[in-house]
Amino acid sequence: MTIKNWMRTGLPVLATTALVAAAAFAQDAPQTGAEATAEAAAVVATVDKGDVTWMMVSTILVLFMTVPGLALFYGGLVRAKNMLSVLMQVTVIAAVMMLIWVFYGYSLAFTEGNAFIGGFSKAFLAGVTTDSLADTFSEGVKIPEYVFMAFQMTFSAITPALIIGAFAERMKFSAIVLFCVLWVTFVYYPIAHMVWFSEGYLFALGALDFAGGTVVHINAGIAGLVGCILVGKRTGYGKELMPPHSLPFAMVGASVLWVGWFGFNAGSNLEANAGTTLALVNTLVATAGAIVGWSLIEWLAKGKPSMLGAISGMVAGLVAITPAAGLCGPIGAIVLGFVASIVCFFFVTTVKNSLGYDDSLDVFGVHGVGGIIGAIGTGIVVSPALGGPGLDGYEMGSQVWIQIQAVAITIVWCGVVSAILYKIVDIIIGLRPSVEKEREGLDITEHGERAYHS
Repeated sequence: MTIKNWMRTGLPVLATTALVAAAAFAQDAPQTGAEATAEAAAVVATVDKGDVTWMMVSTILVLFMTVPGLALFYGGLVRAKNMLSVLMQVTVIAAVMMLIWVFYGYSLAFTEGNAFIGGFSKAFLAGVTTDSLADTFSEGVKIPEYVFMAFQMTFSAITPALIIGAFAERMKFSAIVLFCVLWVTFVYYPIAHMVWFSEGYLFALGALDFAGGTVVHINAGIAGLVGCILVGKRTGYGKELMPPHSLPFAMVGASVLWVGWFGFNAGSNLEANAGTTLALVNTLVATAGAIVGWSLIEWLAKGKPSMLGAISGMVAGLVAITPAAGLCGPIGAIVLGFVASIVCFFFVTTVKNSLGYDDSLDVFGVHGVGGIIGAIGTGIVVSPALGGPGLDGYEMGSQVWIQIQAVAITIVWCGVVSAILYKIVDIIIGLRPSVEKEREGLDITEHGERAYHS
């Protein structure tokens, strides 16, 4: 071989071999301190565009649950003369809660303080920037803190809006707004901190609440029960018929809630992965099981299954699966939804009538009771034997007992503090309008407008 031919064919081969050897050596060579630090930082700060996109979509879906979902659901269930008042209450409550969340709510719920409440280190979103990150459930996977803050903001917006259904048609607008401001401050933020913050009391206890069974639904249900008792019954309750003025509106609202709930439950996984798909599937099948369960029991008890019953079952199933959404298998989710709907049916149709309290839109009967069944049931359905993914050190009896403690603490804290706050608002503003205004309807007396004109 001539020197020219060797240079033409041999040199490229030799150069390629040298590059491969160098690359292999580089892989095996020990990293410098700077290289190791850089690599570790890259792992810790991993932010995936898919996760960010999913969390933004989930945030929008939870807002969609509130307006128009909850507003239409509640609005359709009241009498026509009070529909706009309910729409107004839900809309303004959501807006006010978002502002308070930015001012101090996010800081109280998700910063270091003590086991029961956070501090003010992030008041007015101090330190929250486009560069700050929030943890997910996967080591090394982060999301922008802005999207985590906004996602949690929508939870704090819908929870007090849920409460108003318990005393719909009979409470002053100003009293409702003031109560909700006080309630999120002294009830919602402490419970959210205890359950979802890493240093919170119930989090440290080992309580499981994937998407808000205790924080949202038991909280709202108990506050609603206390409120409807303290505010008193609607004028004419038990003597006059008070049917929903528009079941089609209520059905549309409930359906919007179901769609938005995928952001509520699957979004609570905080990233887009296999665990997110599990929460999505469970939100589908638990709700389906609950609709069938409520319709069947109503058919047997009353002879006819109703549309009102079907959408009540829909919401009961959504409530029940919320704390377990990413923690159980689909079969366990179906059973949880089915059982919860039957228990809620019993409370709505039997217990409420027996005790005589006027829970206008069954906030306690569906959200409170459904949340309790779901929270305690989570300790059962999370079992790998029932299709759950399993948890380190899981033991059913122990976990159920922890869940019961979490439920009890939420009920006591919310019940006692809510009662005090209702009394404070009653002293400052007064809870109820006059009987004349209530009979005329809150649409015109509180807001100067009507939903329908003859």
